[in-house]
Amino acid sequence: VQLQASGGGLVQAGGSLRLSCAASGRTFSNYSSGWFRQAPGKEREFVAAITWSGGSTHYADSVKGRFTISRDNAKNTVYLQMNGLKPEDAAIYYCAASPSGYMSIYSTFFDYWGQGTLVTVSS
Repeated sequence: VQLQASGGGLVQAGGSLRLSCAASGRTFSNYSSGWFRQAPGKEREFVAAITWSGGSTHYADSVKGRFTISRDNAKNTVYLQMNGLKPEDAAIYYCAASPSGYMSIYSTFFDYWGQGTLVTVSS
């Protein structure tokens, strides 16, 4: 499966962005998905994950209550709605997918990755 992330940009602190991850190539509806981010000089970290059905989600504590992951299997797309953005949310955001259908907070669990989309938050 090929993943294409989009929706990043520059936003003021407190603002919102919605990231999209469009999939192609295989039956994406069978795949679980996740969002990770990597800031300059830092390791890639888990942000959010969702099961193949969208029935279960999981978030990093740092984004819980502000970010929402969702998916539309008819459109082969996973979304990350980001509200209340903070300067520390600035990073390159990557979407990922796993054919297992289950969630994980570990990047090694995911077999497929998008190219990343840059989120910049000004204070």
